[in-house]
Amino acid sequence: MQLAIAKEPARGETRVALVPESVKKLIAAGYAVAVESGAGTAAHFSDEAYRNAGATVSGDAKAMVAASDILLAIGPPSGETIASLKAGAIVIASLFPTRNLPTVRALAERSVTSFSTDAIPRTTRAQAMDTLSSMANIAGYRGALIAAMELSKYTPMFMTAAGTILPAKVFVIGAGVAGLQAIATSRRLGAQMSATDVRPEVKEQIESVGAKYVGIELKESASAGGGYAKELSEADKAKQRQLLAEQCAVCDAVITTALIGGVFAPKLISAEIVRRMRPGSVIVDLAADGGGNCELSVPGSTVVENGVKIIAPLNLAAAMPTDASTLWSRNLTNFLTTFTKDKAFVLDLNDDIQRGALVTHGGEVHHVKTKEAIAAHAASNANSTGQTASAAAGRAQ
Repeated sequence: MQLAIAKEPARGETRVALVPESVKKLIAAGYAVAVESGAGTAAHFSDEAYRNAGATVSGDAKAMVAASDILLAIGPPSGETIASLKAGAIVIASLFPTRNLPTVRALAERSVTSFSTDAIPRTTRAQAMDTLSSMANIAGYRGALIAAMELSKYTPMFMTAAGTILPAKVFVIGAGVAGLQAIATSRRLGAQMSATDVRPEVKEQIESVGAKYVGIELKESASAGGGYAKELSEADKAKQRQLLAEQCAVCDAVITTALIGGVFAPKLISAEIVRRMRPGSVIVDLAADGGGNCELSVPGSTVVENGVKIIAPLNLAAAMPTDASTLWSRNLTNFLTTFTKDKAFVLDLNDDIQRGALVTHGGEVHHVKTKEAIAAHAASNANSTGQTASAAAGRAQ
């Protein structure tokens, strides 16, 4: 089977889906690998390195994609790339399908089988394939460094001839993979750490990486399974707002990582909470790709409100393209080799991993949440059309 790796179409994307070390493993497993010339350059993997690993380097991306059985990618492929795929081809990438409905429709119309790596179940068996966790780990690490760099004070305690400087107080909201890495990294930098999560069962994990756990007693469980949190009830939201207001007011830096279902970012830090924070404080909103946890965040930008700097970086993993690409490549290689038999990738939609990650197949959308999003979008459009028609009829009368 022919694997293809093209340049990523997203602006500012520096990662590549497959690195030379993985090319060797996949060729040994029976695959042929073609890489678009320059696909790995931004991540510091040269065309020569791919050739030395056994890949074919192509200067014609369209022809390469058209000849491929499987396209490996970081993010959603472009419309031009989808149009080049043959019917029955397989795409393995992080599609974030509920955010990219036109891409999903195009893949279905092309009869492409697509797997979204961000939908891979968070089970023990699937851990080695989980790109979401790999990239979240990088985001947490980078987020802690950003907080330390942007603070107007030292992060660790310093004892100097001029007196003692107390350590910065850093508060982390959300203790998933990104949050735990942010805690561990900030702790290594010498910060005084505290953290919260709506899932009380992660208390031990928070404490194990060096932070004090602070939380509220919930009326309803906030665990959605698979390591994800679900939205709180209104009563629990009120308790949470009070807790966050108190903690943010006494901290120097706040790092937010909270996502619902791994996709949607709830607004946890209001403008009022920001106004209660000390001037010179920093908020690093690592949930910016999902819309941001802070009401005042502008994804991709930095804003200052009442002396508080609010930083909302996008695609932080792309800031570390070499290691990010290596981890991503290993995740995809593990996915492929797990389902390889007789030198070919075998579709097994009864397997829980494939079934969970499947988005399109046989001309249809299979991913449940994506189907729901498409239906809701269609209903919204129909309602808008109906209202427009009704308004026009009213004017005509």
